[in-house]
Amino acid sequence: MTEQADFDGEYPFVGHVLDIDGHAYHYVDEGNGPVLLFVHGNPTWSFAWRNFIKEFSPAYRCIAVDHIGCGRSDKPQDYEYTLANHVSNLTRLIEHLDLRDITLIGHDWGGCIGMGAAVASPERFSRFVLGNTAAFRSQAIPLRIAVCRIPVLGAIGVRGLNGFARAAVMMAVQDHQRMTPAVCAGYLAPYNSWANRIATHEFVRDIPLKPSHRSYQTLLDIENGLSQFVDSPMLLVWGERDWCFTTDFLAEWEKRFPHAEVARFADASHYVFEDACEEMIEKVGLFLTGTPPDPR
Repeated sequence: MTEQADFDGEYPFVGHVLDIDGHAYHYVDEGNGPVLLFVHGNPTWSFAWRNFIKEFSPAYRCIAVDHIGCGRSDKPQDYEYTLANHVSNLTRLIEHLDLRDITLIGHDWGGCIGMGAAVASPERFSRFVLGNTAAFRSQAIPLRIAVCRIPVLGAIGVRGLNGFARAAVMMAVQDHQRMTPAVCAGYLAPYNSWANRIATHEFVRDIPLKPSHRSYQTLLDIENGLSQFVDSPMLLVWGERDWCFTTDFLAEWEKRFPHAEVARFADASHYVFEDACEEMIEKVGLFLTGTPPDPR
């Protein structure tokens, strides 16, 4: 596993950039047709959606963003990496491209950021695919993530040693054979220095656990806005071996969206798009075409 391995074959897409207040916001825009908006979490980037873009771009317009500080977007050191800013950036891209009838496909923080954009512009969204994510308050935080929030120690581990992104390519998957040198290189390439790992650390620090936190009200507003989509088509895809977004989070989604389709993958972990890639692509394809789920 090396960050210098060639991953161009895994990620052959032409990049595009939107200037947001002087910062380059990178995104992929492949194909034509109904819009699929892919939104990643931490510590990934649009690379996580590469197989989905390849599969669906012949029939859909696939747009995958890199949050500021992530992937091929700028990584400013004096930026406020807050939930509100990430939602605002995504909303500005949606408006810039005038995207409509959007199917949101979000994972981890991308589910929350994507739902934040949907709450801000509900008329632009029609369907939702959410996996191993949350867009509501929770007190559940794994010890291995809580440690990364400790002042000084967390920065040394996440930014100095790349302990978050590097650990994720091993600890967020079950099927390690899928994590070839090229795939691992793709995940790690944007986070190759102290400066370039700033958002990885800031995402961890931005988890709002109490009302005094800077992003608590933003999360509460998103949570309160979810109910307007209760009758919208929704597919919940879940890696059941996820130690972070456990099936307790899935249960909360099912409670809030009782009509949602659910696809559980018993042998998949947090990176469900790697562990259950082919199965997830199949489920998403059926969902997009309105094909009823297999009762088995």
